Amino acid sequence: MDELELGGRKFQSRLFLGTGKFSSSLIMKNALEESGAEIVTVALRRVDLENPQDDMLSHIDQKKYLLLPNTSGARDAKEAVRLARLARTLSSIEWVKLEVTPDPVYLLPDPIETLKAAEILAREGFKVMPYVNADPILCKRLEEVGCICVMPLGSPIGSNQGIKTRANLEIILEKANVPVIVDAGLGEPSHAAEAMEMGASAVLVNTAIAIAKDPIQMAKAFKLATIAGRISFLNRGIQTSSLHLLKAHASSPLTGFIREEE
Repeated sequence: MDELELGGRKFQSRLFLGTGKFSSSLIMKNALEESGAEIVTVALRRVDLENPQDDMLSHIDQKKYLLLPNTSGARDAKEAVRLARLARTLSSIEWVKLEVTPDPVYLLPDPIETLKAAEILAREGFKVMPYVNADPILCKRLEEVGCICVMPLGSPIGSNQGIKTRANLEIILEKANVPVIVDAGLGEPSHAAEAMEMGASAVLVNTAIAIAKDPIQMAKAFKLATIAGRISFLNRGIQTSSLHLLKAHASSPLTGFIREEE
């Protein structure tokens, strides 16, 4: 069986769901069930982990789903680390989706503060899943400090634009030794299929499902698209890679212009 191995656990579903923007917790619950998802992310600023009767948490069966707290709203590494530590204290959950977004308009992740927080949290035993720009160098650094995956965006969060970072994602996928989960900007099931066909290990979707005319049916569509994309990736014929077209060629020579003194 083609399972996803992540953080020492195995998952059958490669579709992760967010819990924001649903019109009701009941619709969210039904969409989760239809999606087949096994990992569900919740914003620490929007739930009370100490209260099992919290409206959102009461609709998420934690025996069925891995609850993935996220640090949404954190503006710097210090704040993100504090939120993650608080979540672990209240729930004993060591998994954390690391988000550091000082920009209040586009919610683009801060690469410097994200790396700083990831290094601290990984050292403290957290299973860190960082939300980042599609930056191949940053993703490699995050892998090196101990993150269990990287989560580069397909396009700005909530924009529903699809894969606008394809060239960088291809490089990340080629270089990564940890799962690559495309997070943010996926607005149609076809976008999820595209990410999976590229070789992504999984995708995370929230807005496109939550604001759909029928979130439950849209969750089903994303489930099927994710499965279809994965099957296509595993069974496609030999293809010519486009990465050779992406490799940079310096406009100035990198050798021969500095003479070492003998």
